[in-house]
Amino acid sequence: MLRILPLNTLFTRAFIFIGALALSGCAIFGNPNPLDETKGWSEQRLYAAGQEKMADKNYDKGIEYFQKLEARYPHGVYATQAQLEVAYAYYKKSESVLCLSAIDRFIKLHPNHPNLDYAYYLKGLATFNERGIIEKYTKQEINDRDPKTLRVSFNAFKELVERFPTSRYAKDATQRMIYLVNTLAMHEMHVARYYMQRKAYVAALNRARYVLETYPNSSSVEDALVTLVSAYDAMDLTDLKNDTLRILKTNYPENPMITGKINEDEKIWWKFWESLY
Repeated sequence: MLRILPLNTLFTRAFIFIGALALSGCAIFGNPNPLDETKGWSEQRLYAAGQEKMADKNYDKGIEYFQKLEARYPHGVYATQAQLEVAYAYYKKSESVLCLSAIDRFIKLHPNHPNLDYAYYLKGLATFNERGIIEKYTKQEINDRDPKTLRVSFNAFKELVERFPTSRYAKDATQRMIYLVNTLAMHEMHVARYYMQRKAYVAALNRARYVLETYPNSSSVEDALVTLVSAYDAMDLTDLKNDTLRILKTNYPENPMITGKINEDEKIWWKFWESLY
């Protein structure tokens, strides 16, 4: 004989079954609202914990602690420093976009902070050696890259040196600026050579002139003058070619274009560099 359970008993068993499903779901998928281990922590404890994670190179956890510190104690003694720590952690993670965002926010909020020189220094470092995935795998040279990030780096170092000439970071920033100037000039000449290969002489002239006007103390000035001579010659602009040759001879008398130390089978000696493209 079929036994029919009372309605209240069915509801009770259904409730137990649903509860069991809920518990098993938590076991499988985890608690959607995990306990915050830092609940009730003081500002000092959060900062110390963040520093500890940074020392262990656990930058994600360090960022988490510092951000919680700033959110809970926005006017505390460690809040401002926590902002810088977050920026540094992003730098160590090679996340330049997030690093720059954090630094720009710090500079905007604290324009007179005593560590502002460090903020500009870190901003310069954030993009100084930035390399994308393709560049890492292809080992692309820095002067072959889009110079936009290099200019961001240069401008940050420039701001640091001009505003804080006695900063402990000024000397290193100056050296990096010299390197960046040479690199940016090399990039322009890389493009100029590309145009010369394709006989786009006007475009090559513009790139070479830009180097002479914008980076007159760079290591690419000699190369720019040679490119000018080459382009003028290709365009039959004899007077301009000869004027540039005189400048080249005055400043770089040992240049092969001046000394004539080229391959004997070159019929027109001032075109020797075409073999370099």
